[in-house]
Order: sequence, then C-alpha cells, then structure tokens
Amino acid sequence: MIASSPTTSTAELKKKLQRIVGERSPFSNSRHLAAVENYIEREFESYGLSVESDTFTYWGRSYRNVIGRLGAARSGPPIILGAHFDSVEGSPGADDNASGVAVLLEVARILSGLRLHSQVLFCAFNLEELNMIGSAHFAKKLKAAGVKVRAMVSLEMVGFTDPKPGSQQYPVGLRWFYPDRGDFIGVIGNWRSSLLLRQFSRLLRQVRGLSVETLTVMGNGFLVPQVRLSDHSPFWDLGYPALLVTDTAFFRNPHYHGPSDTVETLDLEFMARVCQGVIHAVLNL
Repeated sequence: MIASSPTTSTAELKKKLQRIVGERSPFSNSRHLAAVENYIEREFESYGLSVESDTFTYWGRSYRNVIGRLGAARSGPPIILGAHFDSVEGSPGADDNASGVAVLLEVARILSGLRLHSQVLFCAFNLEELNMIGSAHFAKKLKAAGVKVRAMVSLEMVGFTDPKPGSQQYPVGLRWFYPDRGDFIGVIGNWRSSLLLRQFSRLLRQVRGLSVETLTVMGNGFLVPQVRLSDHSPFWDLGYPALLVTDTAFFRNPHYHGPSDTVETLDLEFMARVCQGVIHAVLNL
C-alpha cells in the first residue's frame, strides 16, 4: 500500500474547486465558462507545461479545449488525462465536473515536478455536456495525424460518496456483482482497453483506503449506453485504449445535473485518494 501523498492535499483540491464551481454552460453562463477556461490555462502555465489551444467550431461559434503537455514527444505514445470543464444549465457542477478538473490540475501540478518516462497530455475538454464535442474533435485530430496513444483516462465526477447501504445503483443486471454502498471509485474500460484497465485499477488499489470497482464492456459500450457518457467514448470509437474513472454519477449522486451539486456535498478525502491513485498509476504505467 502507498500512503496518501502529503502533496495531494484536500486544501489544494478545495481551492481549485472554488475557482471552478458555478454554472459553466455556453448558453446560460458563457462568462464563467470562459473564466474557468482561462484559469485552467494559467494553472497549466504556472506548472511549466507547454500549453496549447485546441480550437473547434460548434453551431458557428468558436470554442477550445486547453491542452497542457508534460515531457518530450520522442518518449513514445502519450498518456492522456482528460476532464471536461463545462456544466449543464442550472447547475454549479461541483461533482460534474469541477471534481474531475480539480483532480486533473492537481495531478498536473504534482507530476510537473517529477521525472516522467512518457509524455503526458492534460486535456481540459469543452462542451462535453453537448455530447462530447470537444473530446471528439481532439480524438479525431490525433487519429488524422497518426498519433498512437498509450492510454486515455477520463476523470468524470470523482468527488461524491455515500456509505449508506442501498446508496449505490447500477445499470440493469449489474447490481448483483457490485457493492450497494457508494463509497468506491469505478474504472470502466472496453475489451480493447482490458489490459490497461487491469494495470490502472491494480495501481489505484495500492492507495490506502481507496476502494476500486471495475467493469469491462463489450465493443464500445453500446449495450450499456450509460458507460459512454464521458470523454473516453470518442477515443473508444477510434480504437484507442481508454478508461472512465468515475464515482458513477447519477447511479449514486442525487445532486446530478441539479442546483444542489455544490462543493459542500463532496468528499474531499476521497478525491485526494483518487488523485493520489491517478498520480501513482501514471508514474507506473
């Protein structure tokens, strides 16, 4: 077991969450969406990452993903860590998905001070809530350029727990195989990503106090459509190995897509353990 890193603090995560939380929809609060986008860019720059804008057009308007690169491209296929920074209308989006972005930033901050064997791309994706528009654009761009990918990991809602019996729900047919308490982190891959899933989840489980449950789905997940609802699915569709890391969203969190999805509902200790697990996994993949 590895202990929680002293550099992965709940205070750092909370500070980041407070900068991100607030409605971030291009339709109802484009100002805060842009402010968070710029905040992510400044954070990446402050860690010494090489930062680029991945621009795309949606309904005649220009948007961008913010990409931070760490390490040399010549070190081989990159590891991609992604999290979307937009939210739905009417929700401050703390778990969905300020939690994922806060962990993304904290992982970037810590890894930027370490020596890595592979290049890591930290991708803050835009317009995920409109059917993964930003991540689909980026994945297609990589594919068109012939870029091979070592692993893609989508951090999608990683901050909510509920230890009460019966608090955890599942898609049809799965509840017999998994715990009924919502106190674990879930890792989901498709068959093409099964080796990556085994490696990544084994490394996550080495974090003391972090319970991990995994699921492998056939094909690209179309038989269990709920597992496709994040930025890993465009990578699956293009044949890349990709994982979803999640607290299971609406199968656990009653505040999903609502006005009560606030920082106060999150489990910061759980988030810190997830963060430490992602750091450990990236370092050892």
